[in-house]
Amino acid sequence: MTKTYTRMTKQRKVLLEELRRMSCHPTAYELYERVRERMPQISLGTVYRNLEILSSSGTILKLDMAKGQRRFDATTEDHAHIRCVSCGRIDDLPLNALPDPATIMGIAGDALGYDVLGCDLDFHGICPACRQEGINVPHADKQLEKKKSQNEN
Repeated sequence: MTKTYTRMTKQRKVLLEELRRMSCHPTAYELYERVRERMPQISLGTVYRNLEILSSSGTILKLDMAKGQRRFDATTEDHAHIRCVSCGRIDDLPLNALPDPATIMGIAGDALGYDVLGCDLDFHGICPACRQEGINVPHADKQLEKKKSQNEN
């Protein structure tokens, strides 16, 4: 994503600082709650508006991943995400943990004749905390069994 210049207002600066301090990928409301501790007068509408401006400029990422909830990410370098289908937690997955991204994009482009410019690679599963709590997600057991049998073959 190409970054464009965006004037850094006080509200945007605080939003960006708080987003960078968070290890999760918060919703606008979660970020609003955090920013209100520093700027009690800020409105939820101001947070939404400024998050849109920051994401449109390439300063942050807007993630449309889980159940229609937008989440935000201060890390703009190329990376993938993995989302828990139970609790909605989203974690970063560095691309070096995967096969060479250029190879993946080459295969995708060759399949249909595209010149691939980039990709958004997202995984979904059950996070360690939910798995430890024994949270059962519909069809998850069947999907895990299918994966295990495919790996055995």
